[in-house]
Amino acid sequence: MATAQSEQGVATRLAIIVMGVSGSGKSSVGEGLAAALGIDFVDGDGLHSPENVAKMASGTPLVDDDRWPWLDRIGATLADRAAHPAGIVVACSALKKIYRDRIRSAAGQPIRFVFLDAPQSLVQDRLGARKGHFMPPSLLASQYATLERPTAEEPDVLPVAVDVPVVEIVRGAAARLTADAAKALN
Repeated sequence: MATAQSEQGVATRLAIIVMGVSGSGKSSVGEGLAAALGIDFVDGDGLHSPENVAKMASGTPLVDDDRWPWLDRIGATLADRAAHPAGIVVACSALKKIYRDRIRSAAGQPIRFVFLDAPQSLVQDRLGARKGHFMPPSLLASQYATLERPTAEEPDVLPVAVDVPVVEIVRGAAARLTADAAKALN
């Protein structure tokens, strides 16, 4: 299910970013989406430098200069057909349009974004219950302040409300992404 086939038998490889603020469900939805599509999952948090992780763990928000190499690694991971031949889902905040543009450029191929649109009160509750993550709840306000919500000018972004169970989010996003990929081939 990871690829869509055109009438000529040409397949398209899916490269997907599940994006949103910390605590919106990127990892859970990303893992579920990858499983539903039969492709690999990579948590973008694992692509941060040790310096970035330490900075966030101390409660200090990252600045753009901290993010550029990380975003380039995410784009390179999306583009790595040898490591992820069937396709890939990467969880990444991608909060600003310029970050999404940087990932698009680094990937060098068409990618799709699934934007987990979450109200701050819901995410605050989730973060309060989360244990063992390097991103402290105190940075949530800075994430919402940074967030540039995708608009119609970014047609490769699929907005998804997160006020339903993860399994429903995954089912709906997988169906839409598969249908869109098939339509693009025809």
